[in-house]
Amino acid sequence: MRPTGRLHLGHLHGVLNNWVKLQHQYECYFFVADWHALTTHYNDPGILEASVFDMVIDWLAVGVDPSTCSLFIQSQVPEHAELHLLLSMITPLGWLERVPSYKDQQDKLRDKDLETYGFLGYPLLQSADILIYKAGLVPVGADQVAHVELTREVARRFNHMYGREPNFAELAEAAVRKMGKGAAKQFAGLRTAYQQQGSQEALEAARTLIMQQQNISAADRERVQGYLEGGGKMILTEPQALLTPAAKMPGLDGQKMSKSYNNTISLREPVDQIQKKIQTMPTDPARVRRTDPGEPQRCPVWQLHEVYSGEDTRAWVQAGCRSAGIGCLECKRPVIDAVIAELQPIQVRASGYEKDPSVVKAVIEAGNKKARECAGRTLQEVRQAMGLNYK
Repeated sequence: MRPTGRLHLGHLHGVLNNWVKLQHQYECYFFVADWHALTTHYNDPGILEASVFDMVIDWLAVGVDPSTCSLFIQSQVPEHAELHLLLSMITPLGWLERVPSYKDQQDKLRDKDLETYGFLGYPLLQSADILIYKAGLVPVGADQVAHVELTREVARRFNHMYGREPNFAELAEAAVRKMGKGAAKQFAGLRTAYQQQGSQEALEAARTLIMQQQNISAADRERVQGYLEGGGKMILTEPQALLTPAAKMPGLDGQKMSKSYNNTISLREPVDQIQKKIQTMPTDPARVRRTDPGEPQRCPVWQLHEVYSGEDTRAWVQAGCRSAGIGCLECKRPVIDAVIAELQPIQVRASGYEKDPSVVKAVIEAGNKKARECAGRTLQEVRQAMGLNYK
């Protein structure tokens, strides 16, 4: 998670509640992505220093347990940066340019200068974040699946280039020549399209072409298949996306809750501010007067009822709003009570960590140490495979 400000209810419902569950099911690594924050906030470094430990306090306060998972700061594990550098040597530029979020974020963040090497390369840094721990599963939303797929492609390419038998390329190219000039030329074009542009159509066509060849042995067929998509020793693990339940937390204006929309309730928002923010939320514009009937589907407050209220309360809102039997302030009261009830125990725990920051620092130091030990083992394998293990 990037440290770019106070965490809010969107983070709680969209990510953190899921982390709390996952930590009891898997060996988990959760980290403060401060390098990633610099890809868009490089001209505002003060926000990092102010946000890093605040964010970890929020994690601990909602129930992320350092005794069952590892919490660390990305920049305190420099192995991430070295693996990113080494992977950048073999990753085609076109793979990064076609990541869907690259153009999307440039369009959304027009107020920032994102024509930087760091912004273009951040999906590869994400890949390094994942691959350095040989992660089998990566919890992501649907919009991040493309990043996990890029990571799989990078791992496959690395394993293909560095995890193969001696003289693999020569043996594979000899097998391709046995296919005949026409088939060999077709295979070369398809392989280039897949490895340089990531074309799935080219990959499937090349696989079909290989299976159609009758004049090469089974061993040669396996070599050609590996030459196409990677093979040999699995140095880097190809991860799978673990899709998290979709949880669109509505903001105070009905849009998705986001700091950029200034429509959030932070996890440590004072109770009086929570009450004021919800009381002043916009409602159905048709309800100009208390006696005017309304329609809940047009009201941002109804979206919060869908998150926080039970069936009985929602039925009360539907009937009362449409008949003008209840006013908008009455309608908001159950939401106010539910949000305060959810956040008060979190705020009590956060207050304890705020009073004793040494506890938070100790958690981070222990997590940094464990992460470096694990990352170091992977990086040693990568260095050796790439001929950098000098003695």
